[in-house]
Amino acid sequence: MIKTQSILKQESEYILQTYGRPDFVLERGNGVYLFDLDGNRYLDFVSGLAVNAFGYGDYDILKAMEKQAAQLMHCSNLYHTVPSTRLAKLLVENSFADRVFFCNSGTESWEASLKFCRKWGSTRFSEPKYEFISMNNSFHGRTFGSISTTGQPKYHKGFEPLLPGVSFADFNDLSSVEELVTDRTCAILVEPIQAEGGIHVATDEFLQGLRSLCDDRELLLVFDEIQVGMGRTGSLWAYQQYSVEPDIMTLAKALGGGLPIGVSLLRQKVADAVEAGDHAATFGANPVVTAVALTVLKKLLADGFLESVTERAAHLHAGLHKLQKRWSEEIVEIRGRGLIAGTVMKNRPAAEYIAAFRERDILAAPCGPDVVRFLPPLVMEKDQIDEAVDVFDEILRQG
Repeated sequence: MIKTQSILKQESEYILQTYGRPDFVLERGNGVYLFDLDGNRYLDFVSGLAVNAFGYGDYDILKAMEKQAAQLMHCSNLYHTVPSTRLAKLLVENSFADRVFFCNSGTESWEASLKFCRKWGSTRFSEPKYEFISMNNSFHGRTFGSISTTGQPKYHKGFEPLLPGVSFADFNDLSSVEELVTDRTCAILVEPIQAEGGIHVATDEFLQGLRSLCDDRELLLVFDEIQVGMGRTGSLWAYQQYSVEPDIMTLAKALGGGLPIGVSLLRQKVADAVEAGDHAATFGANPVVTAVALTVLKKLLADGFLESVTERAAHLHAGLHKLQKRWSEEIVEIRGRGLIAGTVMKNRPAAEYIAAFRERDILAAPCGPDVVRFLPPLVMEKDQIDEAVDVFDEILRQG
Protein backbone atom coordinates (compact mmCIF):
# COMPACT_ATOMS: atom_id res chain seq x y z
CA MET A 1 0.00 0.00 0.00
CA ILE A 2 1.37 3.40 -0.98
CA LYS A 3 1.72 5.67 2.03
CA THR A 4 0.99 9.37 1.88
CA GLN A 5 4.05 10.44 3.86
CA SER A 6 6.34 8.33 1.66
CA ILE A 7 5.07 10.06 -1.50
CA LEU A 8 5.30 13.50 0.07
CA LYS A 9 8.88 12.82 1.15
CA GLN A 10 9.90 11.61 -2.32
CA GLU A 11 8.15 14.56 -3.96
CA SER A 12 10.11 17.00 -1.81
CA GLU A 13 13.37 15.23 -2.68
CA TYR A 14 12.99 14.76 -6.44
CA ILE A 15 10.55 17.30 -7.89
CA LEU A 16 11.48 20.94 -8.42
CA GLN A 17 9.56 22.89 -5.81
CA THR A 18 7.65 25.34 -8.00
CA TYR A 19 4.26 24.60 -6.42
CA GLY A 20 2.88 25.04 -2.93
CA ARG A 21 0.77 21.94 -2.38
CA PRO A 22 -1.29 20.76 0.62
CA ASP A 23 -0.17 17.63 2.44
CA PHE A 24 -2.33 14.97 0.82
CA VAL A 25 -1.93 12.84 -2.31
CA LEU A 26 -4.74 12.38 -4.80
CA GLU A 27 -5.13 8.88 -6.19
CA ARG A 28 -8.29 8.75 -8.30
CA GLY A 29 -11.42 10.59 -9.37
CA ASN A 30 -15.01 9.66 -10.04
CA GLY A 31 -17.73 12.01 -11.26
CA VAL A 32 -17.19 15.32 -9.47
CA TYR A 33 -15.22 13.77 -6.60
CA LEU A 34 -11.51 13.20 -5.96
CA PHE A 35 -10.08 10.62 -3.55
CA ASP A 36 -6.73 10.70 -1.75
CA LEU A 37 -4.46 7.84 -0.68
CA ASP A 38 -6.02 7.81 2.78
CA GLY A 39 -9.50 7.25 1.37
CA ASN A 40 -10.82 10.78 1.89
CA ARG A 41 -13.36 11.98 -0.68
CA TYR A 42 -13.38 15.61 -1.86
CA LEU A 43 -16.11 17.48 -3.73
CA ASP A 44 -14.13 19.20 -6.50
CA PHE A 45 -14.68 22.91 -7.14
CA VAL A 46 -11.35 23.28 -8.95
CA SER A 47 -11.80 20.78 -11.82
CA GLY A 48 -8.09 20.72 -12.53
CA LEU A 49 -8.18 24.52 -13.00
CA ALA A 50 -11.09 24.42 -15.46
CA VAL A 51 -9.78 21.33 -17.28
CA ASN A 52 -12.15 18.56 -16.18
CA ALA A 53 -15.38 19.98 -17.58
CA PHE A 54 -17.04 16.57 -17.48
CA GLY A 55 -15.53 15.52 -14.18
CA TYR A 56 -13.63 12.25 -13.77
CA GLY A 57 -14.13 8.92 -15.50
CA ASP A 58 -16.45 10.19 -18.23
CA TYR A 59 -17.36 7.17 -20.35
CA ASP A 60 -17.28 8.94 -23.74
CA ILE A 61 -13.88 10.49 -23.09
CA LEU A 62 -12.36 7.22 -21.89
CA LYS A 63 -13.81 5.34 -24.85
CA ALA A 64 -12.41 7.85 -27.37
CA MET A 65 -9.00 7.71 -25.70
CA GLU A 66 -8.86 3.92 -25.64
CA LYS A 67 -10.04 3.52 -29.24
CA GLN A 68 -7.57 6.00 -30.71
CA ALA A 69 -4.65 4.79 -28.56
CA ALA A 70 -5.16 1.32 -30.00
CA GLN A 71 -5.07 2.69 -33.56
CA LEU A 72 -2.35 5.37 -33.53
CA MET A 73 -0.84 7.23 -30.60
CA HIS A 74 1.68 9.48 -32.32
CA CYS A 75 3.23 10.10 -35.70
CA SER A 76 4.29 13.82 -35.56
CA ASN A 77 3.07 16.67 -37.74
CA LEU A 78 5.03 15.38 -40.72
CA TYR A 79 1.86 13.45 -41.62
CA HIS A 80 -1.89 13.96 -41.86
CA THR A 81 -4.19 12.35 -39.30
CA VAL A 82 -7.97 12.01 -39.10
CA PRO A 83 -8.82 13.24 -35.56
CA SER A 84 -6.97 16.56 -35.81
CA THR A 85 -8.57 17.39 -39.14
CA ARG A 86 -12.05 16.61 -37.87
CA LEU A 87 -11.44 18.63 -34.70
CA ALA A 88 -10.17 21.61 -36.68
CA LYS A 89 -13.26 21.49 -38.90
CA LEU A 90 -15.63 21.44 -35.93
CA LEU A 91 -13.78 24.29 -34.22
CA VAL A 92 -13.94 26.46 -37.34
CA GLU A 93 -17.60 25.65 -37.94
CA ASN A 94 -18.47 26.76 -34.42
CA SER A 95 -16.33 29.89 -34.05
CA PHE A 96 -15.18 33.05 -35.82
CA ALA A 97 -12.03 31.31 -37.07
CA ASP A 98 -10.90 30.15 -40.50
CA ARG A 99 -7.78 28.25 -39.42
CA VAL A 100 -6.49 26.28 -36.44
CA PHE A 101 -3.02 25.67 -35.01
CA PHE A 102 -2.57 22.81 -32.51
CA CYS A 103 -0.01 22.63 -29.72
CA ASN A 104 0.15 21.25 -26.18
CA SER A 105 -0.92 23.85 -23.62
CA GLY A 106 -2.52 27.22 -23.18
CA THR A 107 0.82 28.92 -22.74
CA GLU A 108 2.12 27.32 -25.94
CA SER A 109 -0.93 28.58 -27.82
CA TRP A 110 -0.29 32.07 -26.45
CA GLU A 111 3.35 32.00 -27.54
CA ALA A 112 2.30 30.83 -31.00
CA SER A 113 -0.26 33.62 -31.22
CA LEU A 114 2.32 36.27 -30.34
CA LYS A 115 4.47 35.00 -33.22
CA PHE A 116 1.50 35.01 -35.59
CA CYS A 117 0.75 38.62 -34.64
CA ARG A 118 4.29 39.73 -35.33
CA LYS A 119 4.47 37.80 -38.58
CA TRP A 120 1.25 39.50 -39.71
CA GLY A 121 2.61 42.87 -38.64
CA SER A 122 5.85 42.33 -40.54
CA THR A 123 4.22 41.20 -43.79
CA ARG A 124 1.10 43.36 -43.88
CA PHE A 125 2.80 46.77 -43.65
CA SER A 126 5.75 48.44 -45.33
CA GLU A 127 6.95 49.52 -41.87
CA PRO A 128 6.65 46.46 -39.62
CA LYS A 129 4.28 46.54 -36.64
CA TYR A 130 5.49 44.51 -33.70
CA GLU A 131 4.33 46.06 -30.41
CA PHE A 132 1.63 44.67 -28.13
CA ILE A 133 -0.81 46.30 -25.74
CA SER A 134 -1.79 43.97 -22.92
CA MET A 135 -3.75 44.61 -19.72
CA ASN A 136 -2.71 45.29 -16.17
CA ASN A 137 -3.63 42.40 -13.88
CA SER A 138 -3.71 39.96 -16.80
CA PHE A 139 -2.25 36.46 -16.85
CA HIS A 140 -1.17 34.53 -19.95
CA GLY A 141 1.23 31.88 -18.65
CA ARG A 142 4.76 31.49 -17.35
CA THR A 143 6.95 31.08 -20.43
CA PHE A 144 8.98 34.06 -21.59
CA GLY A 145 6.59 35.70 -24.03
CA SER A 146 3.68 34.88 -21.76
CA ILE A 147 5.09 36.54 -18.66
CA SER A 148 6.24 39.47 -20.81
CA THR A 149 2.61 40.08 -21.77
CA THR A 150 1.24 39.32 -18.28
CA GLY A 151 0.35 42.48 -16.41
CA GLN A 152 1.41 41.34 -12.94
CA PRO A 153 4.93 42.40 -11.85
CA LYS A 154 5.22 39.50 -9.40
CA TYR A 155 5.62 37.14 -12.37
CA HIS A 156 8.37 39.32 -13.88
CA LYS A 157 10.66 39.45 -10.87
CA GLY A 158 13.95 37.69 -11.49
CA PHE A 159 13.33 37.18 -15.19
CA GLU A 160 14.06 40.62 -16.59
CA PRO A 161 14.78 41.93 -19.15
CA LEU A 162 11.51 40.78 -20.64
CA LEU A 163 10.34 40.72 -24.25
CA PRO A 164 10.48 44.32 -25.53
CA GLY A 165 7.61 46.08 -27.21
CA VAL A 166 4.89 45.41 -24.63
CA SER A 167 2.88 48.09 -22.84
CA PHE A 168 0.03 47.73 -20.36
CA ALA A 169 -3.34 49.45 -20.23
CA ASP A 170 -6.02 49.29 -17.56
CA PHE A 171 -8.67 46.60 -17.94
CA ASN A 172 -12.13 48.00 -18.72
CA ASP A 173 -10.65 51.44 -19.45
CA LEU A 174 -10.78 52.01 -23.21
CA SER A 175 -9.11 55.42 -23.08
CA SER A 176 -6.04 53.94 -21.40
CA VAL A 177 -5.71 51.55 -24.36
CA GLU A 178 -6.22 54.27 -26.95
CA GLU A 179 -3.44 56.33 -25.39
CA LEU A 180 -0.91 53.52 -25.91
CA VAL A 181 -1.57 52.82 -29.60
CA THR A 182 1.31 53.82 -31.88
CA ASP A 183 2.26 53.24 -35.50
CA ARG A 184 4.20 50.19 -34.28
CA THR A 185 1.29 48.50 -32.47
CA CYS A 186 0.26 45.20 -34.06
CA ALA A 187 -2.18 43.73 -31.54
CA ILE A 188 -4.26 44.26 -28.42
CA LEU A 189 -4.26 41.32 -26.00
CA VAL A 190 -7.10 40.70 -23.55
CA GLU A 191 -8.96 38.10 -21.51
CA PRO A 192 -12.77 38.47 -21.62
CA ILE A 193 -12.57 37.49 -17.96
CA GLN A 194 -9.33 38.02 -16.07
CA ALA A 195 -9.36 34.64 -14.37
CA GLU A 196 -6.02 34.41 -12.56
CA GLY A 197 -6.08 38.15 -11.98
CA GLY A 198 -9.02 37.90 -9.58
CA ILE A 199 -12.01 37.04 -11.82
CA HIS A 200 -12.65 40.47 -13.32
CA VAL A 201 -15.29 40.43 -16.06
CA ALA A 202 -14.89 42.70 -19.09
CA THR A 203 -17.73 45.07 -19.83
CA ASP A 204 -19.57 44.97 -23.14
CA GLU A 205 -18.47 48.52 -23.84
CA PHE A 206 -14.81 47.69 -23.28
CA LEU A 207 -14.57 44.70 -25.62
CA GLN A 208 -16.77 46.34 -28.24
CA GLY A 209 -14.61 49.45 -27.98
CA LEU A 210 -11.45 47.38 -28.46
CA ARG A 211 -12.94 45.80 -31.59
CA SER A 212 -13.75 49.22 -33.02
CA LEU A 213 -10.30 50.53 -32.13
CA CYS A 214 -8.61 47.56 -33.82
CA ASP A 215 -10.75 48.01 -36.93
CA ASP A 216 -10.02 51.75 -37.09
CA ARG A 217 -6.25 51.42 -36.55
CA GLU A 218 -5.80 48.11 -38.38
CA LEU A 219 -4.71 46.10 -35.36
CA LEU A 220 -5.32 42.50 -34.36
CA LEU A 221 -7.60 41.74 -31.42
CA VAL A 222 -6.43 38.66 -29.50
CA PHE A 223 -8.59 36.94 -26.87
CA ASP A 224 -7.25 34.55 -24.24
CA GLU A 225 -10.09 32.09 -23.50
CA ILE A 226 -7.85 29.38 -22.10
CA GLN A 227 -9.70 29.24 -18.79
CA VAL A 228 -13.08 30.80 -19.66
CA GLY A 229 -13.80 29.22 -23.05
CA MET A 230 -15.27 25.78 -23.74
CA GLY A 231 -18.66 26.37 -22.12
CA ARG A 232 -17.38 27.76 -18.83
CA THR A 233 -19.48 30.95 -19.10
CA GLY A 234 -22.61 29.23 -20.40
CA SER A 235 -21.87 29.84 -24.08
CA LEU A 236 -19.32 27.84 -26.04
CA TRP A 237 -17.00 30.86 -26.15
CA ALA A 238 -17.01 33.83 -23.77
CA TYR A 239 -16.76 36.27 -26.69
CA GLN A 240 -20.22 35.21 -27.88
CA GLN A 241 -21.73 37.04 -24.91
CA TYR A 242 -20.26 40.35 -26.06
CA SER A 243 -21.25 40.51 -29.75
CA VAL A 244 -17.53 40.83 -30.48
CA GLU A 245 -15.26 38.53 -32.46
CA PRO A 246 -11.46 38.47 -32.12
CA ASP A 247 -8.89 37.90 -34.88
CA ILE A 248 -7.00 35.30 -32.84
CA MET A 249 -8.13 33.30 -29.81
CA THR A 250 -6.26 30.86 -27.60
CA LEU A 251 -7.81 27.73 -26.10
CA ALA A 252 -6.64 24.83 -23.94
CA LYS A 253 -7.69 23.33 -20.60
CA ALA A 254 -11.21 21.84 -20.94
CA LEU A 255 -10.83 21.09 -24.64
CA GLY A 256 -8.36 18.26 -23.91
CA GLY A 257 -10.62 16.48 -21.43
CA GLY A 258 -7.63 16.06 -19.10
CA LEU A 259 -5.00 15.55 -21.81
CA PRO A 260 -2.57 18.33 -22.82
CA ILE A 261 -3.74 20.50 -25.70
CA GLY A 262 -3.42 24.07 -26.89
CA VAL A 263 -5.15 25.76 -29.81
CA SER A 264 -4.77 29.04 -31.64
CA LEU A 265 -7.80 30.00 -33.70
CA LEU A 266 -7.04 32.48 -36.50
CA ARG A 267 -8.86 34.53 -39.09
CA GLN A 268 -7.70 33.95 -42.65
CA LYS A 269 -6.02 37.36 -42.84
CA VAL A 270 -3.63 36.25 -40.10
CA ALA A 271 -3.21 32.75 -41.49
CA ASP A 272 -2.18 34.22 -44.85
CA ALA A 273 0.93 35.66 -43.20
CA VAL A 274 2.06 32.31 -41.76
CA GLU A 275 4.18 29.97 -43.89
CA ALA A 276 5.38 26.40 -43.51
CA GLY A 277 8.18 26.31 -40.96
CA ASP A 278 7.13 29.50 -39.14
CA HIS A 279 5.95 27.50 -36.14
CA ALA A 280 5.64 23.87 -35.07
CA ALA A 281 4.94 21.51 -32.17
CA THR A 282 6.15 17.92 -32.15
CA PHE A 283 3.24 16.67 -30.06
CA GLY A 284 0.72 19.19 -31.38
CA ALA A 285 -2.36 17.60 -33.00
CA ASN A 286 -1.54 14.29 -31.33
CA PRO A 287 -4.12 11.74 -32.54
CA VAL A 288 -5.16 10.56 -29.08
CA VAL A 289 -5.45 14.08 -27.70
CA THR A 290 -7.41 15.42 -30.66
CA ALA A 291 -9.72 12.39 -30.68
CA VAL A 292 -10.56 13.12 -27.05
CA ALA A 293 -10.90 16.86 -27.76
CA LEU A 294 -13.29 16.11 -30.61
CA THR A 295 -15.41 14.09 -28.19
CA VAL A 296 -15.33 16.89 -25.61
CA LEU A 297 -16.39 19.50 -28.16
CA LYS A 298 -19.25 17.34 -29.42
CA LYS A 299 -20.47 16.84 -25.85
CA LEU A 300 -20.39 20.60 -25.23
CA LEU A 301 -22.38 21.18 -28.42
CA ALA A 302 -25.00 18.53 -27.59
CA ASP A 303 -28.57 19.82 -27.41
CA GLY A 304 -29.33 21.40 -24.06
CA PHE A 305 -25.89 21.05 -22.49
CA LEU A 306 -24.85 24.71 -22.48
CA GLU A 307 -28.32 25.64 -21.25
CA SER A 308 -27.76 23.28 -18.31
CA VAL A 309 -24.47 25.04 -17.56
CA THR A 310 -26.31 28.37 -17.46
CA GLU A 311 -28.86 26.92 -15.02
CA ARG A 312 -26.17 25.50 -12.75
CA ALA A 313 -24.28 28.77 -12.88
CA ALA A 314 -27.36 30.78 -11.91
CA HIS A 315 -27.84 28.45 -8.95
CA LEU A 316 -24.22 28.89 -7.82
CA HIS A 317 -24.30 32.67 -8.11
CA ALA A 318 -27.66 32.87 -6.30
CA GLY A 319 -26.22 30.87 -3.42
CA LEU A 320 -23.10 33.01 -3.20
CA HIS A 321 -25.12 36.23 -3.31
CA LYS A 322 -27.28 34.97 -0.43
CA LEU A 323 -24.09 34.39 1.55
CA GLN A 324 -22.85 37.86 0.73
CA LYS A 325 -26.11 39.37 1.98
CA ARG A 326 -25.85 37.33 5.19
CA TRP A 327 -22.12 37.95 5.68
CA SER A 328 -21.68 41.41 4.17
CA GLU A 329 -18.95 42.25 6.68
CA GLU A 330 -16.89 39.33 5.35
CA ILE A 331 -17.76 39.02 1.63
CA VAL A 332 -17.09 42.25 -0.23
CA GLU A 333 -18.15 41.21 -3.73
CA ILE A 334 -19.22 38.29 -5.90
CA ARG A 335 -17.43 38.18 -9.25
CA GLY A 336 -17.62 36.00 -12.32
CA ARG A 337 -19.86 34.69 -15.04
CA GLY A 338 -21.15 31.19 -15.58
CA LEU A 339 -19.30 28.49 -13.67
CA ILE A 340 -16.31 30.64 -12.84
CA ALA A 341 -17.08 32.56 -9.68
CA GLY A 342 -15.12 34.30 -6.98
CA THR A 343 -15.90 35.75 -3.58
CA VAL A 344 -13.80 38.72 -2.53
CA MET A 345 -13.04 38.37 1.17
CA LYS A 346 -12.39 41.24 3.55
CA ASN A 347 -10.97 40.13 6.89
CA ARG A 348 -9.09 36.89 6.21
CA PRO A 349 -6.86 35.79 3.34
CA ALA A 350 -8.34 33.47 0.75
CA ALA A 351 -5.82 30.76 1.64
CA GLU A 352 -7.44 30.36 5.08
CA TYR A 353 -10.82 29.71 3.51
CA ILE A 354 -9.32 27.22 1.06
CA ALA A 355 -7.81 25.31 3.99
CA ALA A 356 -11.13 25.39 5.85
CA PHE A 357 -12.94 24.02 2.80
CA ARG A 358 -10.37 21.24 2.50
CA GLU A 359 -10.83 20.28 6.15
CA ARG A 360 -14.50 19.80 5.28
CA ASP A 361 -13.73 17.70 2.17
CA ILE A 362 -14.30 20.35 -0.48
CA LEU A 363 -11.59 21.59 -2.86
CA ALA A 364 -11.60 25.24 -3.95
CA ALA A 365 -8.75 27.45 -5.12
CA PRO A 366 -7.51 30.96 -4.34
CA CYS A 367 -7.32 33.61 -7.01
CA GLY A 368 -5.00 36.24 -5.62
CA PRO A 369 -4.71 37.04 -1.91
CA ASP A 370 -8.37 37.78 -1.20
CA VAL A 371 -10.51 35.85 -3.74
CA VAL A 372 -11.93 32.38 -3.18
CA ARG A 373 -12.45 30.83 -6.61
CA PHE A 374 -15.09 28.26 -7.57
CA LEU A 375 -14.44 26.33 -10.80
CA PRO A 376 -16.62 23.23 -10.65
CA PRO A 377 -16.95 20.68 -13.43
CA LEU A 378 -19.68 21.78 -15.81
CA VAL A 379 -21.70 18.72 -14.76
CA MET A 380 -21.83 19.66 -11.06
CA GLU A 381 -25.40 19.11 -9.80
CA LYS A 382 -27.39 21.76 -7.92
CA ASP A 383 -27.48 19.76 -4.68
CA GLN A 384 -23.67 19.50 -4.79
CA ILE A 385 -23.48 23.26 -5.30
CA ASP A 386 -25.77 23.67 -2.30
CA GLU A 387 -23.43 21.50 -0.25
CA ALA A 388 -20.49 23.80 -0.98
CA VAL A 389 -22.52 26.94 -0.26
CA ASP A 390 -23.70 25.45 3.06
CA VAL A 391 -20.13 24.58 4.01
CA PHE A 392 -19.04 28.12 3.17
CA ASP A 393 -21.81 29.40 5.43
CA GLU A 394 -20.55 27.14 8.22
CA ILE A 395 -16.98 28.37 7.77
CA LEU A 396 -18.11 31.99 7.97
CA ARG A 397 -20.31 31.28 11.00
CA GLN A 398 -17.47 29.64 12.91
CA GLY A 399 -15.14 32.54 12.12
